[in-house]
Amino acid sequence: MKKLLTLLLIFCLGKSFAQDQIPAQNGNISIQPILHGTLVVSYQDLTIYVDPYGGAKGFEGQKPADLVLITDIHGDHHNQETLDGLDLSQATIIAPQAVSEKLPAGKYKSVVVLGNDSSTDFSSAKITAIPMYNLPETADSRHPKGRGNGYVVELGGKKLYFSGDTEDIPEMRGLTGIDAAFVCMNLPYTMDVEQAASAVAEFQPKMVYPYHYRGTEGLSDVEKFKSLVNASAPGVEVRLRNWYPGN
Repeated sequence: MKKLLTLLLIFCLGKSFAQDQIPAQNGNISIQPILHGTLVVSYQDLTIYVDPYGGAKGFEGQKPADLVLITDIHGDHHNQETLDGLDLSQATIIAPQAVSEKLPAGKYKSVVVLGNDSSTDFSSAKITAIPMYNLPETADSRHPKGRGNGYVVELGGKKLYFSGDTEDIPEMRGLTGIDAAFVCMNLPYTMDVEQAASAVAEFQPKMVYPYHYRGTEGLSDVEKFKSLVNASAPGVEVRLRNWYPGN
């Protein structure tokens, strides 16, 4: 019995330690990586799910979402199976128009459509949609400009940036005042490690999380990303976390 209690305590502590903390006004912002480009952000009484993907089981132990941010139509961002497995009856969905058209009616508290460069307030947060797209801009692009959204979320006096599926675009390089950036780097869908590191060195968030780094060649070299950022922008804290449990 004592051994079982000890194991349970270790498990619970491990779950707790898996959450990152970002100091903010009147409490911390908690960051919980889930899978790939999916995470949970918690601040005071507000719980945000970003691009829920990988099945509802990955969200066991998390508070129900008050707000869900969806960046694009692809299945690792708008994953209807995962959404259907979660209780989102009291959640507001924020999504681009192309995603909102695919969402079933009546399953969510509300759906707010945001286009690039538009914003909305929700509870203690302000959410701004920014462009995410591939370069060069072509008619057959996987991610054409204007279809999907990256997001800047302001809460607790901090600004969090979620890149979604983007390449090394001017709108990302032009960001200012970002406290925590979640930046993708998986070929051939987004950008490579060098592009991501170069962009981060320019807009200089206080900290950066490489996420969404599984591509056709497996997992990107995030250690290399960290070394490049450390060399070119030593003031930026690089946080490497496990976005792919089991790998």
